[in-house]
Amino acid sequence: MTKAFAGVQALRGVDLEIAPGEVHCILGQNGAGKSTLIKVLAGVHRPDAGEITWDGRAVEIPDPQAALALGIATMYQELDVADGLTIAENVFLGHELAAGGFTRRGEAARRTRELLRRLGHGGLSPHTEVGRLSAANKQIVSMARALSHDIKLIIMDEPSAVLDSEEVKNLFHVVRELTAEGIAVVYITHRLEEIREIGDRITVLKDGRSMASGLSVADTPTPDLIRLMTGRAVENIFPPAVPVPSDAPVVLEVDGLGLAGVFRDVSLTVRAGEIVGLAGLVGSGRSEIMETIYGARRATAGTVSVSGRPLRRGSVVSAVAAGVGLSPEERKSQGLVLDEPIYVNVTLSALSRFGRAGFLDERAEREAAREQIEALELRPPDPDRPTVTLSGGNQQKILLARWLVHGTRVLLLDEPTRGVDVGARAEIYALIRRLAAAGNAIVIVSSEIEEVLGLSDTVLVIAEGRVLQTVPAAEIDEHGVLDLVMKGAAA
Repeated sequence: MTKAFAGVQALRGVDLEIAPGEVHCILGQNGAGKSTLIKVLAGVHRPDAGEITWDGRAVEIPDPQAALALGIATMYQELDVADGLTIAENVFLGHELAAGGFTRRGEAARRTRELLRRLGHGGLSPHTEVGRLSAANKQIVSMARALSHDIKLIIMDEPSAVLDSEEVKNLFHVVRELTAEGIAVVYITHRLEEIREIGDRITVLKDGRSMASGLSVADTPTPDLIRLMTGRAVENIFPPAVPVPSDAPVVLEVDGLGLAGVFRDVSLTVRAGEIVGLAGLVGSGRSEIMETIYGARRATAGTVSVSGRPLRRGSVVSAVAAGVGLSPEERKSQGLVLDEPIYVNVTLSALSRFGRAGFLDERAEREAAREQIEALELRPPDPDRPTVTLSGGNQQKILLARWLVHGTRVLLLDEPTRGVDVGARAEIYALIRRLAAAGNAIVIVSSEIEEVLGLSDTVLVIAEGRVLQTVPAAEIDEHGVLDLVMKGAAA
């Protein structure tokens, strides 16, 4: 399969063979061609050359409807649900159940309820508006929509990105049930440990080429997979910690912070050069704590201070003026203007710096962006390139660059490596460490406990909206965090 966009070769002769009833994992760094490949299979893109053989015969897939007619359903990483519709309406969107010109709402609700039970979420009501659901439950709705068709192949693009550990276990249970029925699953993930647990075979892409196709999961060591993906060995993904001096000044202080009905009595301090991590399951209140510190949510109790000066409650302006910057959980929908060039996104938080007589000095904007592009090794190093064309790792770097241009002292990083491959992760981890070494105070949230422990100096373990324990990262391991979280949730 080959495919090019505006002179950029996305696929360069990729080979992929999928068998009924198997989980075929596709690995590759951001920009390797994974998304293009699955969009060709889903009928979103037409290939320039190559052949698709389905059930022994050559076929063309000109559009998504043709893919569904063959039995190919796709779940995209960016959730494609309609928030204003109910779960049932989303599940049957585009192939509504109707008779005599009228929609059969009762039948749609009944079938939706069956699909939700099949996915282990029978407690969800088909009549609930999707906009009220968590990101994890929206993922379930997307999966139910795929299963509402008569499918033979389901493509899952980073399906575990918004799920906690228990929900991932449920996802794997569903995948095993599907394959037991003879349905094939193409599973795309950056989490190598997931491949060991759920995968049968692997195809590795790099720079639009298939470096290996149909490798046995059981017979292929992880270091070999990393070398195929990156072209190099990635030994120690977490850079060594730099001790924070005991006399380092406190930059961020949170005292008794609360948000009614969400979390309560959260206190933490972050010194210059320190990284504090919030560890807990999805829905524990971690992201809401970050948003409240930033002023995007108005606290109902407690205070947030930067270098001893309290911030106004519910004021992003106050936080930004004090040097606080947030990289949000959903960077594409909450953090970036995707259709704008890189330099616009980098300078967005500091526009007053580039004002000249009421107009923006675009040359100065580009120069400031170019400095950060070079410092953060963003690729490609073109400030005029549309942000939407960049990989997840480079989009994450843009958010960091934005706050560095602003002169931020406190960085709040919510899921900084979601959807980022193993090579780019190592770069982002090294960058976070460099930013801390430069005297920034950093707070991170991650669904991956290993990531929180590997980066942080101090860890707050959170469950059900409260801090269970504050402990040096060196004194707790992943099992210890999970034990605390489970006991806290039960209590």
